[in-house]
Amino acid sequence: MTTTAEIDPQMTMSDLLARYPGAQRALFRRYHIGGCSSCGFQPDETVAGVCARNDNLDVDEVIEHILVSDAADRAMQIEPKDLTERLAAKEELYLLDVRTREEFEAVKLPGAYLFTQEFMQEILAKWSRENLLVVYDHQGARSMDAAAYFQGHGFTQVKSLRGGIDAWSAEVNPSLPRYHLE
Repeated sequence: MTTTAEIDPQMTMSDLLARYPGAQRALFRRYHIGGCSSCGFQPDETVAGVCARNDNLDVDEVIEHILVSDAADRAMQIEPKDLTERLAAKEELYLLDVRTREEFEAVKLPGAYLFTQEFMQEILAKWSRENLLVVYDHQGARSMDAAAYFQGHGFTQVKSLRGGIDAWSAEVNPSLPRYHLE
């Protein structure tokens, strides 16, 4: 079991999110905190302050939930080099790109499919739920939500590419163009 000592209750939300990028998703999922303007928080608010302002939530319980969620997020990720090995071994897998069409057309992983709402119906109806499904985006944030979605729909081997196509470019294939969104 993790300990709450890894997160100081006086840590700012900005520092918390820098260290635990999935914390906002975890807070929203369980406590409806941080998902919209009515339940949002300020970057300089502390973890303890956000808990106090939201029905005086137990700080240790909230911290434990963030740590458990972080461990689950990490388990759902695949490292770029691990994916490279699986591709080289010709493992049967799906690559699903959840970026915009413009990003996909500019640079993509070989064999990747562009995710669209229309294509989602085909995925749910025809794709094997046992094959590895690797979801990726630009830097690995949105793909975590998409991976969780597919897990919720019965896909048993879903992974999010840690760091997205940006990490792939930096760690696996430096000839793949990198870009920055504004």
